[in-house]
Amino acid sequence: MQEHEASKSAAGPLAGVRILDLSAYIAGPYGATLLADQGADVIKIEPPEGDNLRKYPSSLEAESRPFLGVNRGKKGMSLNLKDPAGLAILQRLVKSADVLLHNFRPSVPPRLGIAYEHLREINPRLIYCAVTGYGETGPLKDKAGFDQVLQTMTGMCTFQGMDQGEPQLLYGSVVDYYAASLVAAGVASALYERERSGQGQFVGISLLRSALAMQSIRMIWAEGEPREIGRDMRSGGITGLHPTREGHIYLSANTPHFWTALCELAGLPPEARGERYDTVRKRKQHADEILPMLRAALQARSALEWEQVFGDAVPCTAVREVEDMFEHPQVLLEGMVTTMEHPRLGSYRGMQHPIKYGRSEPPSPQAAPMFGQHSREILESAGYRQQEIERLFAEGIVA
Repeated sequence: MQEHEASKSAAGPLAGVRILDLSAYIAGPYGATLLADQGADVIKIEPPEGDNLRKYPSSLEAESRPFLGVNRGKKGMSLNLKDPAGLAILQRLVKSADVLLHNFRPSVPPRLGIAYEHLREINPRLIYCAVTGYGETGPLKDKAGFDQVLQTMTGMCTFQGMDQGEPQLLYGSVVDYYAASLVAAGVASALYERERSGQGQFVGISLLRSALAMQSIRMIWAEGEPREIGRDMRSGGITGLHPTREGHIYLSANTPHFWTALCELAGLPPEARGERYDTVRKRKQHADEILPMLRAALQARSALEWEQVFGDAVPCTAVREVEDMFEHPQVLLEGMVTTMEHPRLGSYRGMQHPIKYGRSEPPSPQAAPMFGQHSREILESAGYRQQEIERLFAEGIVA
């Protein structure tokens, strides 16, 4: 790993790793955040107009809620890479960096002078991670890719909307967040390999590969199978959301053990435990018979009451809102939420420690940076003199 003064005393298994994050929106930035959660020193480098996520609708006035949620734990600077002086700054930072991450379309880095072929000449140990919509080759490689575009393209919306009879989007940017996990995994693996080879390498993550990887069960087509076959793995029937006297509850009772427990605790009629309904397939096949029995029984209590009744005997949960997670005892005891301080917003609660380590305790997360918050600090650490820094600000190279 490179030696960085700011990170010598840092915590986490990736302490000492410096990452230059040039990416925007969610997939790339949150991948870098997951690495920051593990102790990496991440510098978010934004263009003069800022990450577009800062401009997304937000009920917070002081800062964008999406930007805060995706960029915790980073330092921030603004850099105009279209100016030769801005490119020179990035090249100087690359000399001592371990990782560079971006989500430009494949044709853009060569135009900016930041293609892997250019930067590996400056730092042969550099891990260069590029997040694209559709990959590095092929007819769509320079097409802009976004989460819901890839959901729609890859069949996810079709499966999601089976019950409604028309395609449905999955809200929550699931493809972006899965791609972010692949970013973190791919970069970590490349860093591990570098310890043996001494060489950096290119790491490619695409939203298309991410969306298909999420559907690995559906992405099986045996020789001789027709196109129109059942590829959806939802068990149907009992497993799913159900109305109660107050609120909804999700139930999963796919094994004989859980099905028996559900029948007993919900007080279903004796015939529910008979041979006609004793497998998942049979319960799906006869859903029009068994579901009315179950839903009639569930009207006896509220969703929260049923959650207590079923306990550990039946996998279930009452439907909650995300705001409930800030005070949920399991979330609190697992230490998933912490309070962070933001220069403009003040204090706010947010996510921390998505990964647990037995020995390498991760750092306490810091608030996402304000636009250009650490530009001076980063330039100083890169060896720029005060007069040079003032000139760079005056010329709009940095902000």
